[in-house]
Amino acid sequence: MNDYQAGRVKLSAGPLTARFELNKKYVLSLTNENLLRNFYLEAGLWSYSGNGGTTSATTTSMDGPEHWHWGWESPTCELRGHMMGHWLSAAARIYAQTEDLLVKAKADYIVQELARCQEANGGEWLAAFPESYMNRIAKGKYVWAPHYTIHKLLMGLYDMYAIGQNKQALDLMRGVAVWFHRFTEPFSREQMDDLLDLETGGMLEVWADLYGVTRDETHLALIHRYDRRRFFDALLTGQDVLTNKHANTQIPEILGAARAWEVTGERRFREVVEAFWTCAVTNRGYYCTGAGDDGELWVPPGQMVERMGVGQEHCVNYNMMRLAHVLLRWTGEPQYADYWERRFYNGVLAHQHGETGMISYFLGIGAGSHKKWGSPTQHFWCCHGTLIQANASYEQQIFMEEIAGVTVCQWIPAEVKLKLDDTEINICLQQDGQYGVYPLNNWNVTGMTAITKIDMPPIPVHRPDRFKYSLTMTCDMEVEFTLKLRVPSWVKDEPVIYVNGVQLTDPVRPQSFIGIRRTWSNGDIVQIAFPKSLTSEPLPGAEDMIAFMDGPIVLAGLVEYERRLVGNPDLPETMLVADRERNHSWWNVGYYRTKGQDKGIRFIPLYEIKDETYTVYFPVDQAPE
Repeated sequence: MNDYQAGRVKLSAGPLTARFELNKKYVLSLTNENLLRNFYLEAGLWSYSGNGGTTSATTTSMDGPEHWHWGWESPTCELRGHMMGHWLSAAARIYAQTEDLLVKAKADYIVQELARCQEANGGEWLAAFPESYMNRIAKGKYVWAPHYTIHKLLMGLYDMYAIGQNKQALDLMRGVAVWFHRFTEPFSREQMDDLLDLETGGMLEVWADLYGVTRDETHLALIHRYDRRRFFDALLTGQDVLTNKHANTQIPEILGAARAWEVTGERRFREVVEAFWTCAVTNRGYYCTGAGDDGELWVPPGQMVERMGVGQEHCVNYNMMRLAHVLLRWTGEPQYADYWERRFYNGVLAHQHGETGMISYFLGIGAGSHKKWGSPTQHFWCCHGTLIQANASYEQQIFMEEIAGVTVCQWIPAEVKLKLDDTEINICLQQDGQYGVYPLNNWNVTGMTAITKIDMPPIPVHRPDRFKYSLTMTCDMEVEFTLKLRVPSWVKDEPVIYVNGVQLTDPVRPQSFIGIRRTWSNGDIVQIAFPKSLTSEPLPGAEDMIAFMDGPIVLAGLVEYERRLVGNPDLPETMLVADRERNHSWWNVGYYRTKGQDKGIRFIPLYEIKDETYTVYFPVDQAPE
């Protein structure tokens, strides 16, 4: 499978688009001066113009410090500058999907100003902190993750080149690569390995990205120098080198190995990625949200009850989704798309405040959890950066390209424009307004009409037990290709699929792809119904503790402390019943309440939690027969 070119897939109108726009609004609200301030300071291009008059500096501001970026972007923070790279990546993706020239102009201006900073620094070095940070870590003196911060900047520049159509961004990357090639040249392999034991972020990935474009031997040399052999070789021997290690240090390194495999063809890099997935996911297990980390650290394999602390980190969630996407592209295996979906609903959406757009660094699932929200300009945690990237990237895995045709990997309303056999095709994926995933279907026209017109098809008496989708073809000429549809692992019974009103009769199993090959015509419609149910999922290592899920959606109980439930853990319907199922013109998917318990608890989707205290996992006592 392959990704479609950026901009080919676009979200359809609806609440997810509203979230995308909320994110875009935040991206645009961060001013050029604030984003660039620390780069200007390092390059000697900034001064504050106060009551004492102006100076000869080329950039001045009348803005008082109360309007500046603080937290991890403070001029006194060693990690300053990391947000710039995330911002550029998000801006590039937003522009590709919207063709908004204001976004493009703002991002191009910032790249232009970064070029000015690089020139002032001598034509190579570009960062919001001095070169001395790198010299200090080379001598074994601690600095807070300068490699990580440089990686973010280079990542953003690469995305501005590859997605944002800005050629100057590539020139800036080349200059930084010259500096790093010279910086690392004197180091022995052991010295380089010592350096890589610090938090290097995705430096390997950006060198691989750069080499993929330039085929420059110095960039290939940087790939090999940033090959973290101590970590990678241990993975290849099957060791668990993850438990209690910093998760978001290691995942970007693995994403680097993945990209290195793609641009060099060196098989070992791919084997490293596969060994990592086995260690991090297959052998470790995960919480109901898909996470294998708590408090930024990998939890022990299959032993998760003792680690339900502050919860999963958003950066880890986003980067594991990226890795699942890579493995889906490589293998075509639906398990990776299922994993991505789980972490989308119960990670990306659950970490973002649906009204303010702000981020929760951690997402707890233990008893009495509470989301702590960041602010627009006073925190700038690492997760602020992956927040704006993740919420600019909903579309990336919905449709994917194959030699035989098109694959629907995620059931998110969107459309794709493509070309097959010289025929332009538009495929529009929609969900039924009465059978959709709340809040992705609320306040829809179909729902409004259904509650007012008598001659409309009847509304289901109770909340539907299935999600329904349709795919509509628009094309000028008939064209033959295969349309592949992912059947998610949470589908309860066999899905029901119609092509132009004729039901397919071939058996279909969950966690699979079904291929429909035919000659498609303009106006052809495929209709899909995925039956789903309330399920329970045991906690690895503590089988008497369960979480409840409605299809792919993790439910959160609105209770402040651990409550023991009574029932059959394999039959969640013995403990929960539907609650507040209908809200005007849409169904409230994931709303439940307890039954037969000493005290009642309401449940709502984890992604709807804002300021409520909540609990996800509950111990269950088997009810007497």
